[in-house]
Formats: sequence, structure tokens, C-alpha cells
Amino acid sequence: MQARPWPQVPSETARVARKAFPKGALAIRARDELGAWCDDAAFAVAYGARGRPGISPAQLAMVTVLQFTENLTGRQAADAVRGRLDWKYCLGLALEDEGFDFSVLSEYRARLVAADLERAVLDLLLDRLKELGLAGAGGRQRTDSTHVLAAIRRMNRLELAGETVRAALEALAATAPDWLAGIIDESWQRVYGQRIDTLRLPASETARKNLAVQYGKDGYHLLEAVRAPGAPGWLRELPAVAALRAIWVQQYFRAGEHGQEVIWREPGEQGIPPGRLKLVSPYDTDARYSEKRGKGWEGFKVHLTETCCEPGPGGTRAAPNLITGVATTTASVPDTAMTEPVHDMLQAAGLVPGEHIVDAGYTSAALLIAARARGITLLGPLLTGSGSKGQAPGYTIGAFTIDWDRQQVTCPQGATSSIWNPCTQHGVPKIMIGFAAATCQACPAKPQCTPSSTRRGRKLSLHARDLHEALQQARAGQATSAWKHRYNLRAGVEGTIRQATHVTGIRRARYTGLPRIRLEHNAAAAAINLIRLDAWWTGRPLDRTRTTHLQRLNLTTAT
Repeated sequence: MQARPWPQVPSETARVARKAFPKGALAIRARDELGAWCDDAAFAVAYGARGRPGISPAQLAMVTVLQFTENLTGRQAADAVRGRLDWKYCLGLALEDEGFDFSVLSEYRARLVAADLERAVLDLLLDRLKELGLAGAGGRQRTDSTHVLAAIRRMNRLELAGETVRAALEALAATAPDWLAGIIDESWQRVYGQRIDTLRLPASETARKNLAVQYGKDGYHLLEAVRAPGAPGWLRELPAVAALRAIWVQQYFRAGEHGQEVIWREPGEQGIPPGRLKLVSPYDTDARYSEKRGKGWEGFKVHLTETCCEPGPGGTRAAPNLITGVATTTASVPDTAMTEPVHDMLQAAGLVPGEHIVDAGYTSAALLIAARARGITLLGPLLTGSGSKGQAPGYTIGAFTIDWDRQQVTCPQGATSSIWNPCTQHGVPKIMIGFAAATCQACPAKPQCTPSSTRRGRKLSLHARDLHEALQQARAGQATSAWKHRYNLRAGVEGTIRQATHVTGIRRARYTGLPRIRLEHNAAAAAINLIRLDAWWTGRPLDRTRTTHLQRLNLTTAT
């Protein structure tokens, strides 16, 4: 790469583009308003110092963002560079510029992923917006997540086993055909020559189990062959072979005196990993299965963080709401595990919020304290804890009086605890509180406090003092009307989720592999920022409300 400044718009390109777009266009306004926000030097680490000069990475970054503003494929984006006046204006290209082949965009993405530059495009845009005073630290921001479907076919366990063997065979046939021909015969072509589909699999349960065992034997045969002394050493490093090895560990094991008996693990059997670790496809080993609110999917989860401010008089805003952070994880990572990584990401970008509005999935007592140490007010509902599993509704922890100095708890009926035992639960410091069984059995308020079936006294589980007091303070505050009014602002993030999934098309991943999908989501976030900036520059509201003919009919009558 030879770093060059962002090219000036050729005069002829400018003249024709202004004539063709008298009211302007998003790509034209992006060039006029933002200027050279992306430069080649930012991508130098992804390119070598020698060799033939490549296409400007800054221009390719802009093409990638424009591509997502219209949800175009790589081929369509390359055609737009070649044939659209507004794109040529934005990129500073001459009218006769022939553009580039669409495969250049794929190579460009691979370079960014290899150099860990998945966030580079969004970061560069945010840096420019900070220079213009449209983004900065402090203020209010909100975060929410949504599911992303992996670019794979959903398969049952039998299909997964057969398709994993087929994927390994395809990779070996493409890279070492002569070697593969020496370890398999033509019967393998009949079984694995086409996609493993449940429509072509046997219907009976016995036949399906026998077929699963046969898949297992074939898989072990390949794994042993690639590790044999005469096999090329690099075969075992092929991604498809590595996927075969990992999936076979999860789905099969061998028994018998010499390990010749292949056994397919039964559902729920010891050895089958939990969903957060279980591979669901040989074609994308980062995809995982997860469920949320009764909806299951295989793929990933994206967390979007944006600025948010209430509109002023007349609906005007000092600046548009902009996406400041994108975090993409496997589907099985819970939201609560992403609160601090999101704060780390915003801090590294110089965009730490003063108030961070989230839903209940991102909050806990420990996270409230950690956010407060960063100077962030984490605004989100905390679930009301009862402190005792299975108890009847009634006295929660908040109804008990805690004397931290004397290490004693008093219940609403005046009885005092007999046990104060510091301990650790799931790595979290806790304090176990217990009341004498005789005291609770004689208490007239027992049905409000403990299940009637138990003969033991009431048990409580408390956080450490600082966490407990933070929890109680937060729970008391969220019941007030002032807190609810402040929290109403979180609802707007649902519109951002819809804009991301419907406008840029990130509901289903375009690529495979978590790094490439992170790059996709950051490019989509930059595209959303351009769309919102364009709407703000032109004074066009984003929420275009649809009205019917009847609603537009003027029915006012003269008095």
C-alpha cells in the first residue's frame, strides 16, 4: 500500500453529479460534510511494504459503508462504484474510472480481519464526528442486543454428523486429491457426494442410529488417516478437519478392548457439552445455539450502543443519535457478561457515557458498583430478590433490618437471626443468614415468609455490604415516577435494532466466522450513522409515519 491523500473530486465528475442530483444524495453529502474522514495510513498494518500498489483502503472502507447503507452485495457495490455518479463523487473518481472487481472487497475484508481491524471503519468515522462536535464523552447512551442468524443451514444431530464428514472430504479432495484417493473408495462418493439432507435419511430410529455409527466410523477413519506417518502434516490443520475432530469429541466416543466400538452419545449423556460450547455446524465453528424469551436460534448476538437525547422544542435535536459501539459475541454469551466489555470499548474510544441506560439483562449489584467507579450511572431495572428459593410471596430481603456491625438480622416480626455465615457462591462473596426453626414455626406470619411445608427457619442470602446497599438503593429508586421517566428513553433503542436488521440486513450474517461478522456489524453501524447524519443534514425525520387516505382527508368544517 502506498498511502495517498483522499482524492479531490474531479471537476467534470462534480459538474455532472450536481446536474444529476440537484437536491444532493447521501453519498454526495457524506463527502461534502465529512470530508476526508478516512485515510490510507490507518490501514497500513494490514498491507505489506513491498509489492504492487493496491487500491486505496480508505476508498474501499467508504465503499463498504455505502454498501451497507443500501444493503448491497459485494458485486452490486462494485457495480455502483463503476456506474453511479453519486458514488464516484464521494470517492473522488473520474467519470471514466472502471472501478474494480467485486472480489477486491472480499480480499479487503480478509486483510482487515487478519490485522484485527474489525472496528477500524467505525472508529475512524467516530473520530471525525468527535472533531465536528457531534459525538463525545458524557451524556446519555443506551444499549440493547438482538440475535443474528449464522450463515449456515440448521441441522439435526444426524445431519450434523454426516455433513461434518462431507465437509472434511470436500476440503481434502480440494487440497490433497491424490492422497485422499488412496484412503477411500467409490462407496464414499455415493454416501457423501451430495449434501446430507434429512429427506434422504432413513425414517426408522434403528436405521438412523446405525447410520450415525457409520458416520462415526468414517470420521474416525479420516482422523486416523490424516495423522498417519505418511500423511502430509498440514492436512490436520485444515479448518474442516479441525471441525471434524472437535465435533467427534462432542458427539462420539470409542469403547471396547482396542477402542474399535464407535458409540454415538445419547442426548443428555455425560460428555455432551453445554450449548455455549457445542458446535452446530462444520462450516462456522463460532456459531452457537441459544434461546431468549422462548425463541431459539443458531448464530450470534450483537450489542448496539448509541447516544440518546430527548428532542427539544419542535422535535429538533442538537445532534443525531449515533451508534458509538458495537460488540458481537456468540449467541450463548449472556447480556450481563457484556456490560463491562461495552464500557471498556466506549472508554477506549473516548466516548464514556455519563448515564448508561440498559434493560434488566445488563444490570446487577456488582455491575452498578463497577460502573460507578468509572463515573457511569448504570440505569436499568434490578430484579427484586426474595433471598429464599420457593418461598411464598411476602417478606423479601427489603423487609428485614440488617445490623452490619453486630452481624445480626431482625425480621418484620422482631425475631433475630441465629446464623451469620460469610461464604462464596459461584465465585461471589455472600453472607448466609439463618433464623432458628423453633422461632419460625411459632411465628404467626410464617405463611408470608417461608413455605408452609418446610420445618426449617427462614434463610437469607445477602451480598457484601456495599453491594447490598447499592441494590436496595437502586430498587427503591426504580419505583419512583422520576426514575421511570428517565428510563423511558431506553425504548428508542428498539428502533435502532429494527433499523440495523431491516436497513443494513444484519439479522442474518453475510459471512462465517466471528471476526468477519464483527467487521460486518461495525460497517453496518457506520452505515446507520451516515443515514442518520444525512437525515439530520436535510432536516428529514427518521420516523416517517404512514398515514391513510382517510387520515389525510380534511374534514374540518367552517363555523
